[in-house]
Amino acid sequence: MGLLLTLLGACSLGQAEDTTYMGRRLAPTMHYLGAEWLMRETRESEEAPAALLDALQLSPGEVACDVGAGSGYHTLRMAPRVGETGQVYAIDIQPEMLDMLQQRARDAGLRNVRAVLNTQADTGLDPGTCDVILLVDVYHEFSKPAEMLQSMRRALKPDGVIALVEFRAEDPRVPIKPLHKMSKAQIMRELPPSGLKLVREVNTLPWQHVMFFQRDDGPDRPIVPAQ
Repeated sequence: MGLLLTLLGACSLGQAEDTTYMGRRLAPTMHYLGAEWLMRETRESEEAPAALLDALQLSPGEVACDVGAGSGYHTLRMAPRVGETGQVYAIDIQPEMLDMLQQRARDAGLRNVRAVLNTQADTGLDPGTCDVILLVDVYHEFSKPAEMLQSMRRALKPDGVIALVEFRAEDPRVPIKPLHKMSKAQIMRELPPSGLKLVREVNTLPWQHVMFFQRDDGPDRPIVPAQ
């Protein structure tokens, strides 16, 4: 794990243009050369991705959007859940990541995955497109978080949700560099000002927060995050 984390730190695209956002130092984007870390065998025990997938509550025919999809670890798992009548948009800022993802989707025989190359400030998604937008350990790397949050808010359907997954900064036992962790307090400092409300959370993953945000004009009632 230590070697992999060292590799992850070395294989980055460099520091974001703006160094801080709402008191948080912005992390550099992981370079596509570090994609092997995303596919590590220990990820199942460290992150429980199957439990995360269940928590998304995807249904056939829905549109799921994997922002910061990388080489497609979660994208390819979401695709069967939405089925042939559904769609998964895989969003990433690096074309090399999307090339890897598309090859893996072809190898798996998945026809409902569409790759989208985004910019630092825009997801590239059409308004009112997504039932679920998934961000796994990627939001903290956005160089323009406010702009990306607005882009994702526009892309949500009225009752759609953003599933924000971040390594827990509150837990020193999580062996991830502090720059790549977020606390619930920081998450709640950043997302609600962009017109989003917390409507659900899952607190049972080994290392990560899972917090579901809806547009502030959406139908669900806001909740207070558990301590």
